[in-house]
Amino acid sequence: MKLLGKVGIVSVMTGFSRVFGLVREMLMAHFFGTSTLQSAFVIAFRIPNLFRRLFGEGALGAAFIPVFADIEQTQGQAAAQRFFARILGLLVCILGFLVGLGILVTFGVEQVCEPTSRWVEAMPLMRIMLPYALLICVAAIVSAVLNVHDRFAISSLTPVVLNIVWIIALLGICPFLPTEGYWRIGTICWGILLAGVVQILFQLPELKRIGFQFHLIFTGWRNSEAIRKVLLQMGPASLGIALAQINICVDGWLAFYGASWAPAVLEYADRIIYLPLGLFGTAFATVLLPTYARQVAAQQPEEIMATLESSLKTLAVIMAPMVLGLIALAEPIVALIYQRGAFTDESVCWTARAIIAYAPGLLAFSAAKTVIPIFYAFKDLKTPVYVASWCILGNFLMNLASVLFLPEGWRHVGIASSTCINSLMNTIILLWILKARQLTMQWMPFTVVLLKSLCAATVMGVTVWALYNLCIAYAPRWIVVPVVIGLGGMLYFGLIAALAPTTVKTILSDFISRRRRKKK
Repeated sequence: MKLLGKVGIVSVMTGFSRVFGLVREMLMAHFFGTSTLQSAFVIAFRIPNLFRRLFGEGALGAAFIPVFADIEQTQGQAAAQRFFARILGLLVCILGFLVGLGILVTFGVEQVCEPTSRWVEAMPLMRIMLPYALLICVAAIVSAVLNVHDRFAISSLTPVVLNIVWIIALLGICPFLPTEGYWRIGTICWGILLAGVVQILFQLPELKRIGFQFHLIFTGWRNSEAIRKVLLQMGPASLGIALAQINICVDGWLAFYGASWAPAVLEYADRIIYLPLGLFGTAFATVLLPTYARQVAAQQPEEIMATLESSLKTLAVIMAPMVLGLIALAEPIVALIYQRGAFTDESVCWTARAIIAYAPGLLAFSAAKTVIPIFYAFKDLKTPVYVASWCILGNFLMNLASVLFLPEGWRHVGIASSTCINSLMNTIILLWILKARQLTMQWMPFTVVLLKSLCAATVMGVTVWALYNLCIAYAPRWIVVPVVIGLGGMLYFGLIAALAPTTVKTILSDFISRRRRKKK
């Protein structure tokens, strides 16, 4: 119950971020559509995200949280403050060097490639946004400290800052700039850089309220056993996340090679897919790592697997209707959200295809986010890396085959499908390894809930598809799509409440009890 309550907080706060992110992508679609420049921006923005996953909430965060929690519990807050400050100082030095090196590399790429190459268009954008990697990683470590103290609200709201600054740049500045050249897209890049600074400042009052100060220590790294422990644990995770993020970047480059519009299309589809994933899958991952860490420290293996089982059941009930709903209404949803300005009918078709390919992955993506933190909690960061490396190799080969052998309008669909398959295989292998280590949950109850959820969602999907095609001739899309989604949601809730009443009752009772506690 407490776990679901914390997930609820993160879901609501993350929901604000995802909604603002969707609004920002709607505006990006209006101004830039699926142009080559938009694809170049997507490619350039993935590099800071690579650093964020490595040194932010990814490898460093996974290694930092258990060690920080242990130091604060055993040595006190003062020792935890020194450890936090030293980590920040080390992070700034390492990333400062890498950012500077990356900027130099962009100049080299411009010298090597032809001036008319589509790759050259990404280099000026990348130079502006690379320093954002340093800022967002610092913000992520501050968020990790807040999460250890169960302060999930502020840290989950921090991404909203980026989206708000981004939207202000789109609405307040871009309309007054020339449409040709880098004026508009360059403004977005500078806005992202500014947002990185604001994201740090936004969290500092809450950090102070829990008794910590934001300052950097640039000494004592060699003699710190805690720093050494974090770096040793971070090494394997860094390799795994680096492989995953490099794979994402390579996917983008392959998509760019396959079609100049493909990275932009995949990004627009990602934004829709990551709305439900961020609301629930990412919310569970944020809460589960500290929860698993405490259960490991208390030597409660049964509680760990009970937490995993409960989380997977809840995600199955929540994600199944979203999977079937997105498949049934992919094209009208894309048209409603994006089709205006530079976003054409072809853009709608391409993006809808990507969403249909991505949608089944919602179950796999969210399941992976509940399983991987178990290994992190046991301070086993090597196993997820080993498993991920093989899955990533398979993913790369599938993507390469998609680009080489599929027609142009379907190459990005192959890339999206291989991402889902990779995530599913990764999760299955990790669960098998947990079973081999005598960490086994009750599979039959989860399987029953999953099958019931999929059956109810299938009935809902067929119904909403039929309703949409029946009603679209009599009312505009902006009325039909929300109404049909609402009716589909009510139908699914009725069906799943009848098929899996115990799981639904658990979810609802936690929500109601939390609302009552807030009122008191």
